[in-house]
Amino acid sequence: MRAWRPRVPGVREVLHARMTDHAYPAHAHADWALMLVDEGAVSYDLGGRARIADRSRATLLPPGVAHDGRAASRADGFRKRVAYLDASWLSATLAGAVVDRPDRDDLVAETRMLHRALATPGAELAAEGMLVELSGRFAASPGAAIASVRDPALALRLRDLLEDRLVDGVPLAEAGRLLGAHPAHLSRSFSAAFGIPPHRYVTGRRVDLARRLLLGGHPPGEVAAAAGFHDQAHLTRHFRRVLGTTPARFAGSGARATRA
Repeated sequence: MRAWRPRVPGVREVLHARMTDHAYPAHAHADWALMLVDEGAVSYDLGGRARIADRSRATLLPPGVAHDGRAASRADGFRKRVAYLDASWLSATLAGAVVDRPDRDDLVAETRMLHRALATPGAELAAEGMLVELSGRFAASPGAAIASVRDPALALRLRDLLEDRLVDGVPLAEAGRLLGAHPAHLSRSFSAAFGIPPHRYVTGRRVDLARRLLLGGHPPGEVAAAAGFHDQAHLTRHFRRVLGTTPARFAGSGARATRA
């Protein structure tokens, strides 16, 4: 079992666990619990109904509603990931609808992306943006499209704020307070205006900054911190994704061109 508190606004705790014989007694949480099952299956009771959670669905448990849990097959046990999200993540009025349908097979991919981001140092802004989008998806009827939000003036103000705080970063929750807008409205307005979510914009701009620093002769380890990346591995991962090469090779190509 591993548990930690990521630096993502609204995330109380993340738990990864492998269980075989343990059975959770009936209990309730103060937070929303967003669970993925990676191996095996979990048998649980919620709202007076017996249910099964497995790899084919994402499971959301509402605050204040009792549930239990056990391996559907003791021979196999189960492995799960759970993100405990602040009670304000979704409206309390949705608790009844979630009890009626806690398991969502249409949101598995998005939930897996969120859990990967929560477990990746340096991906805090990405995780926060995914949480914003998932809140809208869980609040909507299954299969319903989330309407695009157009507010170009607000999108430009957010872009300016992201540029001003490019290296240190600014969480969407803080940006919302500074700009007087809900984080979901901020994120969707930005995506509508610029074609990418805020975290991808920030990553691309940080890669731009890293390129300039590398060509200026700074070593990759120093560039990672100066450009706002968590560490050199974080820089290398995104640099390779954007440019198809590593920071060291990119810097080397600049040095060779100078000598030539």
